[in-house]
Amino acid sequence: MVGVGGVGHMGFWGYLVVGRSDRPLAEEPALSAVRSELTPHQRRPDGWQVWRHPSEPDIGDMGALARAMGSPVLFGFVMGSECVAVEAAAPHSGSWYACLAREPMARHLAPSGLELEELFLPAEDAARRAADWAAEAGGTAEPDTLLDVLSARRPESFAELLFFRLLDGLGIPGVPDLRGVPDPVE
Repeated sequence: MVGVGGVGHMGFWGYLVVGRSDRPLAEEPALSAVRSELTPHQRRPDGWQVWRHPSEPDIGDMGALARAMGSPVLFGFVMGSECVAVEAAAPHSGSWYACLAREPMARHLAPSGLELEELFLPAEDAARRAADWAAEAGGTAEPDTLLDVLSARRPESFAELLFFRLLDGLGIPGVPDLRGVPDPVE
């Protein structure tokens, strides 16, 4: 699934890795081979973290990471900010694959002769698997948001924003909006 393409090279190419831990995800033994390339991107409430990784080398197996951590994890491979290949894994419910922004993904796959249906679940099936993943992660999925994001033909702006809407739909708490909140006095 990763490494398909040949279409355009604008925008961000790389991974967004998401998991929940009391320690930095980069310290997880299952990520040791790519640790030096991981950079923190976003900390969310309840220990959720988002890390960035360039497109090479391949980040590895999310199933192995989920089993090692004992909790659900996922990554999105962002392709030129046009589309995202999602791999999610959980210790009990297993792995599933979806794509965000189906039209650009189909264009990226075309040179290889692969079809979307060969690699990714249909949006409805992916939304069901995503809801199971969210439940295993201890969250509450937003089914309408999941189906909307997973059915999107193309991103409104950057595919990364679809990925973060997917996280919202999975019940992963968002980054608090602190605009207008005064800084605490030290």
